[in-house]
Amino acid sequence: MRTMSITNARALIIMPAWNEEIAVPDTIREVMKYAPDCDLLVVDDGSTDSTRAVAMQAGARVLSLPFNLGVGGAMRAGFRYADRLGYRAAIQVDSDGQHDPRDIAKVLDGLDAADICIGARFAERGSYKVTGPRKWAMQFLAFVISRLAKVRLTDVTSGFRAANQRAIRQYLDHYPAEYLGDTVDSLVVAIRSGCRVTQVPVEMRVRQGGVPSNNPFKSGIYLARSGLALLLALTRKRSVLTKLEG
Repeated sequence: MRTMSITNARALIIMPAWNEEIAVPDTIREVMKYAPDCDLLVVDDGSTDSTRAVAMQAGARVLSLPFNLGVGGAMRAGFRYADRLGYRAAIQVDSDGQHDPRDIAKVLDGLDAADICIGARFAERGSYKVTGPRKWAMQFLAFVISRLAKVRLTDVTSGFRAANQRAIRQYLDHYPAEYLGDTVDSLVVAIRSGCRVTQVPVEMRVRQGGVPSNNPFKSGIYLARSGLALLLALTRKRSVLTKLEG
């Protein structure tokens, strides 16, 4: 197994979970197998099933929120936890098994050259595909945000992404809970605040439990709401980043 670089030696895996009792145990076990150098925090986002109990039984540390805040709220809680405990990096991994834990080290290694590294699904690796309005929205968002970042990005809506301490502290000031806030909105504000962004190709798998939300109607709604999310992100106040010592 490849060892993580010194830069990312102390990293926290943040796994937001809402009613994922079916998928989360196997996901946790896979993460622990393929990323043993990292600590794992499951953020139980107000689940009404046994997500918290099965996550603890699988060996994860669990932070429970009193009610459902969405991915943005769960990740913000995870980043605050990472900041308070002094982690040098944090990475989001979905609890439904879609993110391949074997790619965690690769995404974290991207932080050697940037503040944020995205695990990209459309970067000449894997077989993940989208069509119709959802594809158009993703391509449009990637084009606009690539121009802002001054680097080619192909998958700006991917939740499989890592952040160093500089980016984590920026997230504490601004990590929205609105629709697409945890991906598009947070990324735009981070870029406008001075964070450097890169991406690495990753595999995307079929979710291990629950019901996928894709259908033509929802894809059309996704197109409209993603455009609105981008407009809102461009009006957000940017953060003032400070240089970290050490």
